[in-house]
Amino acid sequence: MTAASPHAASVFSALDEAPMTWRHYAYWLAASGGAFLDGFSVSGLGVALPLLKRDFPISPLFVGLIGSALVLGAVAGSALGGVGADKFGRKRVFIADMAIIALACFIGAAAPNARVILLSQFLLGLGVGIDFPTSGSYVSELMPRAARSRMTVATIALQSVGMAAAAVAGLAILKLRPSTEDWRLLIGAGGVIALLFLAARLWTPESVRWLATKGRIGEAMALLKTLTKEFGEGPVRISAATAHIVASKPKATPHDQDVGYSTLFTASYRARTMLVSLPWMLMDVATYGVGLFTPVILGAMHLSGGQSGPLAADFTDAEGSAVVDAFLVIGFVASLWAVPRYGRITMQVAGFSGMALGMMLLLFAAMAVNGANAHIAFVIVGFMLFNFAMNAGPNATTFTLAPTLFPTAIRASASGFAAASAKVGAAFGTFVVPQLQDAWGLVGVVSVMIAVSVAGLMTTAGLAHAVNEEGALEE
Repeated sequence: MTAASPHAASVFSALDEAPMTWRHYAYWLAASGGAFLDGFSVSGLGVALPLLKRDFPISPLFVGLIGSALVLGAVAGSALGGVGADKFGRKRVFIADMAIIALACFIGAAAPNARVILLSQFLLGLGVGIDFPTSGSYVSELMPRAARSRMTVATIALQSVGMAAAAVAGLAILKLRPSTEDWRLLIGAGGVIALLFLAARLWTPESVRWLATKGRIGEAMALLKTLTKEFGEGPVRISAATAHIVASKPKATPHDQDVGYSTLFTASYRARTMLVSLPWMLMDVATYGVGLFTPVILGAMHLSGGQSGPLAADFTDAEGSAVVDAFLVIGFVASLWAVPRYGRITMQVAGFSGMALGMMLLLFAAMAVNGANAHIAFVIVGFMLFNFAMNAGPNATTFTLAPTLFPTAIRASASGFAAASAKVGAAFGTFVVPQLQDAWGLVGVVSVMIAVSVAGLMTTAGLAHAVNEEGALEE
């Protein structure tokens, strides 16, 4: 892979030194819609599953397939989206993926049977999977160095905001319109949100770094000047060297750079590829296994036993889910401060440790002779600690590693491979959890979550040598 041209390097330097403007925040929000909808769809499906099972006669195996379809679609989407974003550009790809997400949600909301639900969840996962490497690369390339770590963490943190929003939406729908078909409204709401993000993305520009890497220096510099404008102001002054590039209008040509997965496994990048993919895969086994089935697990602990009727029980389980999901948002707020301050590796190790401890508290409650209801504090605190530690640590850091450890030419491909690996773990988690609950009970589910959390801690620590300087972006 050849190095960036002097002209491109000057553009990169100007981007790193640029001040944050309102445009940075607006483009960040538009680019982060996929993460929000990923969380919304996962948590929303968790609330909808008990109602789906009453509307359609489906077995535990089919429930596992529905959950797995979402993340299996994301495996394919991540693998395709990363390479596509490196080849065709970030903007084209993340407009297409948001259209796929909206279509999938509306198909699911109108589904006449469980098989169509299965198809819609696969399409939804496909769109979300395409979005992950594309939006992660876009945000990391857009931000000045001083804000890069914080804003890339904020991108994935919107996944948790989406999860909490779905829990709240589920509560509101169940309270205001109690019906076994309320799942249609919840899934359809995701489609409406996707259309709003799609409209916002039509307004965003292409990535300046991607344009520069492709040799389109004039376009890159024009966008850079626009990016530094505030409301009613002229462009912020850029360095003399960069201004000279604009004036000279060089006829730059694209550099011959390898794009694709083969480069990720060369000696230069192999350790980095393992660091960005293995811990994320292990984390998603736990994240999706616990996040998708939080209402189911709470129901298995009979926390709604005092309620009468299926909808009352679902409402109570959704209430419990909303309470523990609130700590996803608290963890996200903590990660915005902690990751830039203490570093990605430190917070990833600490987060995996907290996830394991939270599941240990749940295991104690599940194994108690007098039942989980006698140890409700351990149940709630265990979920809260798991959610907080996950978002303060690995859920934030695993997303941010790939976009910063690889150069622009293969940044989205690396992010796509890492995200695809993660979704393989997520597919395992979503498929296995209902099977484990059916075969081994809650103890089996929680034990697996503890094991994968510890494994994530160990792989992170073992590969920590591959990380680069905080805030740096490889080129």
